[in-house]
Formats: sequence, C-alpha cells, structure tokens
Amino acid sequence: MNTDQVSQFSREEKIAGLIDQISAYIEQFHRGSVELVSIEGDLVKVRLGGACEGCPLLPATLQGWVAGTIHQFFPEVTVEAVEITC
Repeated sequence: MNTDQVSQFSREEKIAGLIDQISAYIEQFHRGSVELVSIEGDLVKVRLGGACEGCPLLPATLQGWVAGTIHQFFPEVTVEAVEITC
C-alpha cells in the first residue's frame, strides 16, 4: 500500500486498523484482546478482553502497548479502557 492509498482512509479508520493490529499481536502472544469501543474526538475508548480480563498487568498493557503504539501515530489521542458490562 502506498502513501496515497493510506491517506484515503479517515483518521478513525486508521486508528481502528491500528487497534486491530495491536489486538492481533496480543491475541497471538498473550491470549488477550483489544476492541475499539468508540472514538470521540481525541478520546479513544477500548475494551481489553480474553486473558487481559483481571490480569494485574492490564494497566501496563493499556498504557504501554495500546496507548503507547497509538501515540506514536496520533500523539494528540488519549486512550481509555472501558469496563466490560454484561
């Protein structure tokens, strides 16, 4: 994919694609997952699942992998985890 093709995607689509890639990594190597819940301006809400649920390292995963990776491409964005509701 060249630069012109990438620029055709909206900011929201780029963030969603990035979260999908992060989730694929976490699923493969750690049996957890990251799901995009919503994008509200510069606030991105995600839900961590799978092995991430109840894991004491969830804050590190959220800030280190998820938020850290997103900030590399979108430094203005704040990433927040939302609770799973049944």
